[in-house]
Order: sequence, then C-alpha cells, then structure tokens
Amino acid sequence: MRLTKFSQVMIVSIFGLVTMAAQAQSTGVVAKVNGVEIPQSRLELMVKANVAQGQQDGPEMRKALRENLIAEEILAQEAVKKRLDLDPDVVTQLAMSRQAVLVRAYQADYIRNNAVSEDTLRKEYDVLKVQMGDKEYKARHILVETEAEAKDIIAKLKKGTKFAKLAEEKSLDDGSKENGGELNWSPPAAYVKPFADALVSLSKGKVTQQPVQTSFGWHVIELLDVRTMQVPPFEEVKQNIQQRILQREFANVVQDLRSKAKVE
Repeated sequence: MRLTKFSQVMIVSIFGLVTMAAQAQSTGVVAKVNGVEIPQSRLELMVKANVAQGQQDGPEMRKALRENLIAEEILAQEAVKKRLDLDPDVVTQLAMSRQAVLVRAYQADYIRNNAVSEDTLRKEYDVLKVQMGDKEYKARHILVETEAEAKDIIAKLKKGTKFAKLAEEKSLDDGSKENGGELNWSPPAAYVKPFADALVSLSKGKVTQQPVQTSFGWHVIELLDVRTMQVPPFEEVKQNIQQRILQREFANVVQDLRSKAKVE
C-alpha cells in the first residue's frame, strides 16, 4: 500500500497513455492472408509500441511482429468462420475495445494541443518544493481494520513485543508487513494528512500512543529517523511535473464533459 497524498482517482490515466499515435501514415501491405491484406500501418503501430517499451527497432523485431500479425489474422478469420464475431460477449468486447482506442486518441489529441509552458512547469516545481518541505522521514507502521485492534497493538508494544513481529503478524499492508512495517524514506506530503500529521509530531524512536485513522484503516506508527531531503533538480523531474499538470487538467476536462453530458 502506498499512502500517497497526491494520488487522484482518474477516470482515465494519462500516465499510461501511449501517445504514439495512431498517426502511423505508412502505406503498403505487410502480407495477404487468404486474400485479406494486412496494412503496413498496423505493423508500424506495433513497432512504435515495442520501441516505446524499450525494444530496439530492427529486422528481427519486424519479422517477429509480422509473423504475429499473420497468426492473428489467421485466427481472426477462423473465429469469423465459426461466427464467433456474433457472440454477444464478443460483440461487447469489440465495442469496448473500440471505445478504449477512441479514449486514448482523445487523450493524445488533448496532449498535442495543450502544451505546458516552461514558466508553468517551473511554477509547479516551486509549489511542489514548498509542499514537500525540506525533510524526509523513515517510519514503519502497522495497519489494522479497527481502533480496538490498534489499541491492543499499542498495549503489546508497551509490554515489550517487537514492532516488526507485530507488523508481520497483524498488518494489512502487504507492501510493508514483510519488512516489519518499514516504509521508504518519504516527505510528509507523500502520505495522507492524518498519517503525515501524526508522523511529524513524533520524536525519533517513538510510537503513536493513540491509533491514527485514515481512509485505509487504523495505524500504529513509529518514527525511525529524519534527514534533510535532497530536492531533485528541475530538469530531472520536468517530465513528471508535466504529466502531473496534464493529468490534473485532463481530469477537469473529463469532469466538465460529464457535467454537460445528458445521462439518463
């Protein structure tokens, strides 16, 4: 579990957007399968997708992708012969796939036509620096479902039970329980507010004496250490800031469209 303050629920995520583009304008035919042409543009789109994932464009990759396209076309033709394209579930999935492609195309179009200026990026960077503060904290926690459970854990800690042991046995946070409840070095702003407020109020080596409630459940928190945070330079985080701004702006666009849509 990542207790991020800045995570936002998006109807559509921009971070995972493949902006490569439906823009492959290549002409020509990769192959013909039982008389059906596989356009070159389809191969180019797959090449761009693989390159975006870190693979090297080259003859071997293109050959493998061509074979995949041929195999898929053969299987698709066989599915049509069996009239599987008329199956209600398949029809629904095809419609959903079409919709997903259109959504990605709309996102890509929005990004192309809404460039974020350098000045806006730097202002956002300055705001984030203030929000993140100049310190980061090393902590561990135990997450449970009820306040009573959290109070019982605090009582056991006072009697000498090891924090790590209780975290491994009781914590609902699968991301930290195996490490004795330890979290990564993070500034307070990386956590939801109740958690952050409790964390910064602790002295090094101390545990919260009362359970801390967040949207995730009830926490028992121990502060392990504090250090000065090294803020990454602007150029290093520039792209992430741009994504952050675009995500926020696109969420507003989605919300505006939703408010104007006639939903019955």
